[in-house]
Amino acid sequence: MDVHTAIRLGAKRLAILFAISLAAVWLISEGAFLLQKEDTDRAPETIELEIPQGTAERVAAGQASPAIPDEMTFVLGDTLLVRNHDSTDHQLGPLWVPPGSSASLKLEQADKFAYSCSFQPSSYLGLNVVKPTTLLTRLTALGLATPPTTAFLFVYSILIWPLKSKEAQARPETPNDEETSQVTG
Repeated sequence: MDVHTAIRLGAKRLAILFAISLAAVWLISEGAFLLQKEDTDRAPETIELEIPQGTAERVAAGQASPAIPDEMTFVLGDTLLVRNHDSTDHQLGPLWVPPGSSASLKLEQADKFAYSCSFQPSSYLGLNVVKPTTLLTRLTALGLATPPTTAFLFVYSILIWPLKSKEAQARPETPNDEETSQVTG
């Protein structure tokens, strides 16, 4: 087989294996994404935190309000809206929320925060801000995994099914002259 035929056959096999790899990687990665999908795999939104009436008295008694969690998880870009239904001013980090009003905090940095807070007996509220898994993230994973998968399949396909032109496949194998002279001589 000449070099041009080998290159043509190799390119054709590579293209077919690229398509197969793309489909396989997409199925596996999307399946994993759907199985492991979390509440943070979403677009940013406004999350409301309600401070119920009587919270200041509960905190003074060392009791947590059952309506307020110790820690909250957000997506990068979320806005935390704190509504104060209590009769006392409350603070959450940089937010000062007088009775009957609200304040908001835009979460623009992915990190774990511990804000001082007046409506928790521990005097802090943990805010975990994470980056969401976006379509771009998933496409990047697809783009990074497909080429090495294609290369892996191509190398192993050459080992299992060597490249042969159609003429070589149709022609029966004949021993070369050297092998014939060794057998007869």
